[in-house]
Amino acid sequence: MSHQVLARKWRPGNFSEMVGQQHVLQALVNALESGRLHHAYLFTGTRGVGKTTVARILAKCLNCDGGVTATPCGECGACLEIAEGRSVDLIEVDAASKTKVEDTRELLENVQYTPTRARYKIYLIDEVHMLSNHSFNALLKTLEEPPPHAMFLLATTDPQKLPATVLSRCLQFNLKNMQPEQIVAHLEHILTAEAVSADPEALALIGRAAEGSMRDALSLTDQAIAYGEGKLVGGEVAEMLGTVDRGQVLELVAAILDEDPAAVLTLVAQIAEHAPDFVSTLDELSNVLHQMTIAQTVPGALDTSWPDQARIVELAASATVDDTQLFWQMAVSGRREVHLASSARAGLEMILLRMIAFRPAAVIQPQAAVGDPPVKKPDPPAMPVGLEAEPDTSPAPSASSASKMDAAGKRYNDQPVKEPPIPAPPAETEEKPASPEVPVGLFDEPSSAAPLNVGAPAGLGLELLTSEGWPMLFERLQFTGILHNIALNLELSEVSGSALSFSLAEGEATLLNDRHPAQLTQALCQQLGQEVMATITVVNHSGRTPAARRAAAAAARLADAEQAISSDDALHGLLKAFDAEIIPGSLRPNLAEGEPAGEGAETEGRV
Repeated sequence: MSHQVLARKWRPGNFSEMVGQQHVLQALVNALESGRLHHAYLFTGTRGVGKTTVARILAKCLNCDGGVTATPCGECGACLEIAEGRSVDLIEVDAASKTKVEDTRELLENVQYTPTRARYKIYLIDEVHMLSNHSFNALLKTLEEPPPHAMFLLATTDPQKLPATVLSRCLQFNLKNMQPEQIVAHLEHILTAEAVSADPEALALIGRAAEGSMRDALSLTDQAIAYGEGKLVGGEVAEMLGTVDRGQVLELVAAILDEDPAAVLTLVAQIAEHAPDFVSTLDELSNVLHQMTIAQTVPGALDTSWPDQARIVELAASATVDDTQLFWQMAVSGRREVHLASSARAGLEMILLRMIAFRPAAVIQPQAAVGDPPVKKPDPPAMPVGLEAEPDTSPAPSASSASKMDAAGKRYNDQPVKEPPIPAPPAETEEKPASPEVPVGLFDEPSSAAPLNVGAPAGLGLELLTSEGWPMLFERLQFTGILHNIALNLELSEVSGSALSFSLAEGEATLLNDRHPAQLTQALCQQLGQEVMATITVVNHSGRTPAARRAAAAAARLADAEQAISSDDALHGLLKAFDAEIIPGSLRPNLAEGEPAGEGAETEGRV
C-alpha cells in the first residue's frame, strides 16, 4: 500500500518539529546538551499528545552516530533504523499485550549485555500501567540500578495506576493537551504541503473535535479528505462529524433573544432533519454562549478560530451579560436532563423554551445600598417620552400568588411587570406616650411610620437631629452591613448647621475605618434630602445611642411581661397544681409587629 496516513507521515522526527509541549522539550534539550541524563524517563498524558514520539526522538538523540545531541541528524544508520522501527537496540514493548511476569523477566534477561551497534540499549515500554504487580516488582531493581548502557523510556495515559516505587525511580514529564489554535495552525501547515484546500470553518471543527489530541486531529483530517473528495468544507466536515451546523445554533440564539418560540421550534425541526446528537447541539449552544460572554466582558480574549466571530459579537451586543450567563447555565444544567425526557428532541425544545420563559423581562439595576460605596453599574435605560406605566387596576395579590413573584420583582405569575408600583407613604400615626420610668425623648417607642426608601428624601429637617432625637430618628433610617452596626452605637454629640459630630465608644470602634464617615454622610444625605457632613470621633460618651434606646425598650417590655405573669391567676393555679415554677430569666416577651408593650402582649417562658 503506497499511501501513508497523515499521522504516520507527519510524525515529528526531531524536537524542532514538535507542536507544543515546550515545558518538556526544554528540559530534555538542556539535559542532552549538558550531559545530565537520567536512566529512566516517564512520559504521561492523554492519547495523541506525543508521548511515544518524544521517546523515539530521545532515542535518536542518544544513539545518533554524531554523538549525544539535542538535534539528531536523521540521516545516519541509527537514526534511520529508529525512524523505520528496525533498530535492534531500541526494544519497544506494548505492556498491554505483555502483562505477565514471565514476559518482564524474559525482557530483562538480556539487559546486562551491551548494545549490538548503538550507544545505548533503550527499552521503550508503552502503556506501562498495564503491567501486573508482579511485573512491576520484577522491574524495580533493574529500573533503579540499570547497567550504564541501558535506559528506560516509559509512557502511560494513566500514571495513577503506577506504584509509587516506580514513580520515584523515574523523571516524570506530563504532556499537555493541544489547544485548538495549535491544532488548526499545524493542520494548515500540513494541508498546504499536501496541496489540499480547506476552509477555516472545517479546520476549526476538526481542531475542537480532536479534544487536544494531534493524532486524532490528523486522523479526522484523513477522514475529511476522503469524505470531501480531496477538499475540506465546513458543512461537509460538520456532517461527517455528526455535529450541528453552527450557523443554525447562532440562529437559535437569535430566536431566543427575540423571544420567538415559533422560530425556535422551526429551527429545531430543521436540525432534526440531519439526525444529530442533541446533546452535542447543547454543547455547541453553550460554546456560543461562552464566546458571547467573553465578547461582552473581555473582547480581546475572543477565540479567533471561530469563523462566525462577527456574528457572535453581533449577538453579544444585543444581549446583556445577565442573559448570556442565565442561558449558559440553563444549557449546561439541561444537558443532564435531555436523557430524562421522552425524547432527546423534546428535551432540547423544553430547554430552549425555558430560556425564553425565564428570561428577565427587564434588567433592573438596584441603587447602591445606603452606606456602601457606589457600585459601577450602568443606569437603566430611560423610558421613552409619552410611554408611561399603565395604572395597576388589578386586585391585590393573595399571599399564595404573591409568592410567585421572583426575588428581583421582574415577573409576577410569569407575566412581565412593566413598572413596579410605588407605594404611597403611610400616614403618620400618633406616637405613644413613653413609659414613666424611661426618660422622655431618649427612649420613646418608634413611630409606626414605615421605614424610608433608600434614595427617597425622608422629609425630615435638621431640627430633628438632636442628641435626644437621634436614637428615635435612627429607627426611621436605613443602613446596611457594618455601617448599620456602627451607626447603632453612635451618639450625636454636636450639631453645627449641617455639620454633625458623632461619638463612638472605644469598645465599639473595632470595625470603624476611614471610609465609614463618608458612607454615613452619603446615607444621611440620601435619606434626609439635605446636604450634611458627618464626622465620627472615638471618645467616651453619655450613652444616648440607638443601641441603648433599644436595650431600654427591651427591658421595659420584659418588665411588663414579668408583671403580666405575676398577676395571672390562671397561671398561678397551673403552677400550684403541677408543683411547677417559672425558670428565672426564661421569660421572653413575644410582641406582634406594632403591638405596644404592656397589656395584651404575649409572653413565652419555660417552667
